[in-house]
Amino acid sequence: MKRRTFILASAGMGLIPISCKTMTQKSDTKKVTMMKPTLQGAPAVIKNPAITSRNQNRSTVVGRNGMTAASQTLAANTGYDILKAGGNAIDAAIAMNAMNALTEPTSCGPGGDLFAIVWIEKDKKLYGLNASGRSPYAWNRDEAKRRGVSGNIPTYGPLAWSVPGCVSGWDALNKRFGSMSIDRLLAPAEEAAREGFVVAPIMGSYWRSAPAAFQDYSNAAHTFLVDGKAPQFGQVFSNPDLANFFSILRRDGVDAFYQGEIAERIVQYSKERDGLFSLKDFKDHHADWVEPVSTNYRGYDLWEIPPNGQGIAALQMMNILEHFEISAMKPNSIEHIHLFLEAKKLAFEDRSQYYADMDRADVPLEWLISKEYGKQRAKLIDRNKASVDIKPGALDGSSDTIYLCAADKDGNMVSLIQSIYYGWGSREVPTGLGFCLQNRGSAFNLDPNHRNALEPHKRPFHTIIPAFLTKDGSPKCAFGVMGGDFQPQGHAQVVMNMVDFGFSMQQAGEQPRAYHSGSSEPSGSKMELGGKVSLEKGFDPSVAQALKAMGHDVASVNAGMFGGYQAIWREDAPMRYLAGSDPRKDGCAVGY
Repeated sequence: MKRRTFILASAGMGLIPISCKTMTQKSDTKKVTMMKPTLQGAPAVIKNPAITSRNQNRSTVVGRNGMTAASQTLAANTGYDILKAGGNAIDAAIAMNAMNALTEPTSCGPGGDLFAIVWIEKDKKLYGLNASGRSPYAWNRDEAKRRGVSGNIPTYGPLAWSVPGCVSGWDALNKRFGSMSIDRLLAPAEEAAREGFVVAPIMGSYWRSAPAAFQDYSNAAHTFLVDGKAPQFGQVFSNPDLANFFSILRRDGVDAFYQGEIAERIVQYSKERDGLFSLKDFKDHHADWVEPVSTNYRGYDLWEIPPNGQGIAALQMMNILEHFEISAMKPNSIEHIHLFLEAKKLAFEDRSQYYADMDRADVPLEWLISKEYGKQRAKLIDRNKASVDIKPGALDGSSDTIYLCAADKDGNMVSLIQSIYYGWGSREVPTGLGFCLQNRGSAFNLDPNHRNALEPHKRPFHTIIPAFLTKDGSPKCAFGVMGGDFQPQGHAQVVMNMVDFGFSMQQAGEQPRAYHSGSSEPSGSKMELGGKVSLEKGFDPSVAQALKAMGHDVASVNAGMFGGYQAIWREDAPMRYLAGSDPRKDGCAVGY
């Protein structure tokens, strides 16, 4: 009898499916059917087998039917369970994010905002979602002056609030593309919140600062500390208030958050804390489907969400870097990192000047991400010297986050990022709800002439950005790199690792990273000229020395904020997925 099966053979970037053809061999007594393997499908692009053949930390995860990747293992496995139960990638992403709210409370939760890029296979199309909230109607520069606020908006407390958009993001994703009910998708997070989960190592280290951070925030201390102490790695922590929150949301639906019981409780808490939230702020909130924007980098289209976020900074950086032959350089070499740092400085000075809520400000989007503008900016780079005083282009006419991605057997893919901004957000926890409200409103500028100026019912500048790669109109990679201002820097570095250097999904995230800080900020603050460079462990010591000689201020080797990466790569004919998860976080990739 003839039959066809699939086995797997190693091919550097992952495993390549092999089909089998039948071959009949004669014997003295009977015919014996043997199976002769033949390769099916071209391997993912690998340009340097000598580099990609070694594992630094773990293998790229491979699968044919579905894949999830998240910064926490319980979240990744929750999405995996949803896929195995018949859900799609969108369902998995929502369930994962809800579980993140429990397991990574310093970084994310229902009190924050959400952005996503979704590939829908039947439509052969990318969709962008902006589920970020707006400032209260009662919050404006006159009110800030009346309250004695000048310079910058306070980082913590009620004046840093904007309406949380996360839950509206879950709702928008679920209603348009989901296949399971919100009730079903939130159930695992509710159950885990009641029964407790084991605190992971990285999250345990983040939690240590909570007792000091919560000295003036009694609700946060009550919610996230046990007898005044932070949960430690290996301990079991439960959050019954968050479980009750999920129970209300499952019972009453998303309307409970914006027009029902939850909205009422948040507004009541706002009054108690001298905040400015009103029921109208919540009732008038809405998430928006937007068209992602892109640029082509060496044959691959990199997609980002347009402002109020900073995603187009990555596009600007790639438009600059394409004018240099990066692939001919040694990865993480002096020349490579110098060019990256200079491109970052150029893009971020534009970021400080032009990025804002496009519904309320004139943002010259098309020019900023144009090839012509990238060419002009690239000419400003001195290949032998660090710049110290970059200006925004003349145009024509701390932070914590979670990132996750998912893919399903039908080819749908989701790139999703969600955050409460700083660690523990505003540090304000509405009574009995079990999560922190974000402090994203602290990013507003009090200069009335700035595009990101504080105004009522306006979205502030945002740092969180999901990303997606396509090639010739076909999906290739859902990925992201969390970490505040580092995010577009991380996007640029991992894209170069994938496209220029041919690293696998896992190795693209494991490479040491460089981080530049010191550009002007959209909130109005400005750091030292030239900024500071941090190099992660793994760089050759000569790189730091040479960068210093070129004029870079290398502040601290092996220190800095280097983000957290997840990625799922897709190959077709036959379809299969290859995924990587950042060892800098507690998470993993899971596939089948």
